[in-house]
This record gives sequence, C-alpha cells and structure tokens, in this order.
Amino acid sequence: MKTLSEVVQHYPASGIRKMFELAAQYEDVISLTVGEPVFDTPAFIKDAAKKAMDENKTHYVGNAGILSLRKAIAEKYSQQLNVPHTEDHVMIAFGGMEAILLSLICVVNPGDEVLIPDPGYPNYAGQIRLLGGIPVPVPVYEKNQFCIQAEDIEDAITEKTKAMILNSPSNPLGAVIPYEGMKKIAEVVERHDLFVVSDEVYEALVYDDARHHSLAEFDRIRRNILIVNSFSKTYAMTGWRIGYVVGDPRIISNMPKLQEGIASCLPEFTQAAAAEAIEKGDAAISEMRAQYIMNRNLVLEELASIPGITCHTIAGTFYAFVNIKAFGKSSQAFAEDLIHHARVLTVPGSAFGAMGEGYLRLVFAGSESMLREAFRRIRTYIESLDSI
Repeated sequence: MKTLSEVVQHYPASGIRKMFELAAQYEDVISLTVGEPVFDTPAFIKDAAKKAMDENKTHYVGNAGILSLRKAIAEKYSQQLNVPHTEDHVMIAFGGMEAILLSLICVVNPGDEVLIPDPGYPNYAGQIRLLGGIPVPVPVYEKNQFCIQAEDIEDAITEKTKAMILNSPSNPLGAVIPYEGMKKIAEVVERHDLFVVSDEVYEALVYDDARHHSLAEFDRIRRNILIVNSFSKTYAMTGWRIGYVVGDPRIISNMPKLQEGIASCLPEFTQAAAAEAIEKGDAAISEMRAQYIMNRNLVLEELASIPGITCHTIAGTFYAFVNIKAFGKSSQAFAEDLIHHARVLTVPGSAFGAMGEGYLRLVFAGSESMLREAFRRIRTYIESLDSI
C-alpha cells in the first residue's frame, strides 16, 4: 500500500489544538489561548464591504490584489519607512500565514536552512519543512527581555543558512526588539547576505516607551527584507483573512504567479474593506490599543499576586509568557493541571519550542471580567498547593 507524503506525516501538530481537545472534556473552562481580539470588526470597515458587494464587486480580480489596497499599503510604508513605495512593492495574501508562505516560497530551496526564534510561532517551522527547508531554532532568553540577540543569530548561521524569520513584536513572547538590537541584527544580515521574512503583524500593539522597528529601516539590507503584515490583529479582522507582503519588486513580482496556483485571488469586497481600514482606521486602533494596555496592566498586577509565577514586562502584543519553573513541573503538565483544577485553558510554553519549557503563554485580549475570573481561579488553585 502506498503511503502518505512525508510532509503530511511529519508536519508538526499544534500544541494549542491539543489543549483545546483536552479542555473539551470539561465544562465552564475559561480560555486564555487564542490570539483573537475581543473587539468586533469596526462598523465602518463592515460597511465598506457591504457597499462593495452592493456594487457587485464579487468577481475575480488580479492575483496581486486590487490597486486601491496596494496603493494604500504602499503609502503607509512610504511614510513609515521614509522611503518611496509603490503598488509594485505590495502583494495581498490570505492572512499573515499565506504572506509568510509566499515569502518563503520565493527564497527557500530544499535543503536550505532558515533561522527561526525559539520560543516562536510554531507554524514557522511547519511551513519551512513544507518547502523542504530546514528550520534552525535560535534560542531567545528571558534575561534579554525575550528579545532575540544578534550574537545568537550569528552563532546559528552555517554555510547552508539562506534566510531568517524575525518576529517583533513577538508572539508568544510579548517582546519588542529595540532599535539598537535591530541595528545589530541588520549587521549580521548584511554580513551573511540573508533573506529575512519579518513578521510584523503586531506592529500597532506596542505599549509605554516601546517603539516598533523594522529591519527594512536599514538601507543596506532593505532589498532582502520581506515585511509580513495582516489586518487581523490591528483592525480586529481575524476572520477576513487579509494579509500582505511588502518588499523589493524583484521578489514581490514573483508572488502573483504563485497565488494563481494556490488560491487565485482574494475577494474584492474584502480587499475594499481593508483599504477602508487603512484609510480611516487610526481612531479604532487607538481605542483597541488603550483596552489592551489596561488588560496588560491588569495581567501584570494579577500575576504579581500569585506565588511562584513571574512575568517580564510586556512591551507589545496581547500575550504574556509567564515563568512557572518554581513549580518543578513541565509546562505541559502544569497547563493540564490548570485545566483539571482551575478550569483555565493556557498554552504550554513547550508548544513554541524547546526554549519555551518552563513557561505558559496567556492571552489577554479578552474582557476585564473574564481575565479577573481566570486569575482568581489560578490563584485559588496555586494557593491550595502544599508547596511551590
């Protein structure tokens, strides 16, 4: 009997889905697992989609995306990077995930090594393997506020290293790489002529004195940088599945032919809504960010009152990566205990790589009341333990 492909047999299973399956055995479980904004998509964005549908914008469009959306994104990055961008620098994709995949297809051959952060978003490794590449974890340490370091990247580079995925602000770590850190990473990228897929999906969700910086700010390496972004988190549009890639036209120009063979094109009416989001969404972003800041402050306050759990300062995103090493259990075992005894669903840090062992990822994108109840349950359970 013929066997299934090597890809499907060895594609990594989601640690998050595993926890969902376990939680399904219980009632009244509070989930702190999915990166889903508590907000609904703002009304003006939905209205733009309805208007487009009423205008019968329901047919095939170009593989690269509609011109108005690509121009709006180009203008955003012309201002953000202080470098002229045109629609030829932009490719529209089905969410950030396809944007990453299109980027990797353009630069990775079978056998190429691609550096990824550890802990990091688990789908990075899966997509690299899908293309026959080899994911190479680069350790990220809490002592560095979970910011990946240039010297650790350099140590992981071999003659087979072709590219790197960089993620700031970081899922799952909540870290934001400062300018000086980015500058040092840029020097490594230039020295080794690496391609970089820069996952910047959480760029708008940074707090306090933190500032988002991109490797594309550095002139000497910009032509090798592919910025991946999405409307999902910034505009509470997770179900709309709209993302994009911004990069040098010599790379971007190849993506439409790839899209033709994958999904053809995104619906025009959803792209019209995305263009409206960019044009008029600043106030909505500010409102949502203000709520996430309040949630972040609540989470840090609650965690500080729970014995045995510590958490570094969360500079961005809506994720807390908390240290549970004091309990002497694996992160998987501890997360399962929280389901069994506290009815709170979290994600074990080991789901994000070997360096995630001893941590849990908590999502604080939900309501204040839900978060307070979740932490009340966690505190009650931990205080019932004999020792930590």
